[in-house]
Amino acid sequence: MNHLLACGEVEMFVIMVYDIGVKRVQKVLKISRKYLYWVQNSVFEGEISDANFTKLKAELKKKTDESYDSILFYTFRTTKYSARENIGIVKGGQDLFL
Repeated sequence: MNHLLACGEVEMFVIMVYDIGVKRVQKVLKISRKYLYWVQNSVFEGEISDANFTKLKAELKKKTDESYDSILFYTFRTTKYSARENIGIVKGGQDLFL
């Protein structure tokens, strides 16, 4: 769902998937947890404003090695037509979407 924030900014839903070098993974985890919910190893998701999404990417960029690490973002303006299916144990996260 899109939510209108106090400043008139619309939230989006983001899924973040990463493959980070061992030396940097804890730093990436710490930054990511400030903005999104941990779902399982190397996966975060949650609603985030455009401004915070920009901040998240900037913070991650400072802590990663772009010649070695990889971070993928999937953004959704609405979760209306989305569903999450899980096989096996459920790890982390919040009972939100997907």
